[in-house]
Amino acid sequence: MIILALSLLTRFIFFGHPAETVFDEVHFGKFVSGYFTGQYFFDIHPPLGKLMIAGMAKISGFQPGFSFENIGQKFPDDSYKWFRFLPKLAGALIPVLIFLIALELGISQKFAFLGGLLLVFENSLLVQSQFILLDSFLLLFGFSAILFFLKSRILNFKRSPEIKNNRKYLFFSGVFSSLAFSVKWTGLSFLGLIFIFYFWNWLKSGQKLKQSINGFIFLILIPFTIYFSIFTVHFSLLDKPGPGLAFHPPNFQQMNIFEKFAGLNLELYRSNTRLGATHPYTSQWFQWPFMNKPIYYWNNSLDSGSKIYFLGNPLIYWLSTIAVIYFIFSSFRSFRALSSTRYFLLAGYLLNLLPFIFIGRVMFLYHYLASLIFAVLILAFILDSSKLRNKKLIFNTILAGSIILFLFFSPLTYGLAIPEWYYKSMVWLPEWR
Repeated sequence: MIILALSLLTRFIFFGHPAETVFDEVHFGKFVSGYFTGQYFFDIHPPLGKLMIAGMAKISGFQPGFSFENIGQKFPDDSYKWFRFLPKLAGALIPVLIFLIALELGISQKFAFLGGLLLVFENSLLVQSQFILLDSFLLLFGFSAILFFLKSRILNFKRSPEIKNNRKYLFFSGVFSSLAFSVKWTGLSFLGLIFIFYFWNWLKSGQKLKQSINGFIFLILIPFTIYFSIFTVHFSLLDKPGPGLAFHPPNFQQMNIFEKFAGLNLELYRSNTRLGATHPYTSQWFQWPFMNKPIYYWNNSLDSGSKIYFLGNPLIYWLSTIAVIYFIFSSFRSFRALSSTRYFLLAGYLLNLLPFIFIGRVMFLYHYLASLIFAVLILAFILDSSKLRNKKLIFNTILAGSIILFLFFSPLTYGLAIPEWYYKSMVWLPEWR
């Protein structure tokens, strides 16, 4: 409850500010508006996140008309707040979810609590949930899938008796996995992690046929059915000609639902692979753990002292990176004797980072968020399992330092007006400007 209260406070304290479009809101705002006009649009991501935002806007009585043309464009009324509501709420739930996952991994309540609190006060995670962006949905659904998989006790991290009704948890794991990659395809990393450890358990199982059937139903059939169903809703709402038809054959809106589904997913793949545009704030996967290149999201056209950056909490980024490096080297020294928790955390971190080696398109620091969360879990695990003295002092020092730096960088998180000298004290590295 403490984590939830602090998380809601930090996400909603300046609800509605700024009353202007920020970063990729210029894209996702247009897409969400498309569901109200029925004009077919094309986006490189699957439709679930946009459908959810549109659903909330529909409940609020939103009427289309705003163009979402440029960053810094002023909203004409308060209806834009409903566009931002669900991403904020999803972002507020993530720290609670990570606390619960840490407990399932066998981490003590004290250091599970620390892990949750670190994500409350992690600036970049907060920024990404502030606006009409999709990543907070992706992370919420992906880590929900992880939580239910852990609860199934297919891998017995807590050394507790086997749970007989693990199919129920496996069902929810499959459902949330499908929701994650129905927001962005990068969400497939969560299903991939679950597959790896389900297969690991299958190799040791004495009921391989039963495990195979369960795996096929809950981790393949159900996720694909949900993924397909989301596209049917997408097509049903976009039944009029629109700019997105330029990406398809002329008769696209007249071929059947299966052909539409296959055609659109093929075009999603093609468009992602040929996305070669440059950007001044792009970065590479090996830079992300060190937070080398934050992203400039917004500045107030009337007051240059108000800016928003996708800039993380340096203590949390760098300390968790040190923890990961230590974790990897210490794991290699005794690879065969590793606990299931160590295998799982290491695989979770690497599966969400290393695939970006093979992606040629423009990438940004926010692609690291899933790995960052696993890095925080690794940090909590190391601190909990170590034989260090004065753990209470370490706990308090890390938490206090994180809160102080969160507050120090908060003007760039919330877009608050500050003098130039304060701005320069926050972006002291040239790459951060």
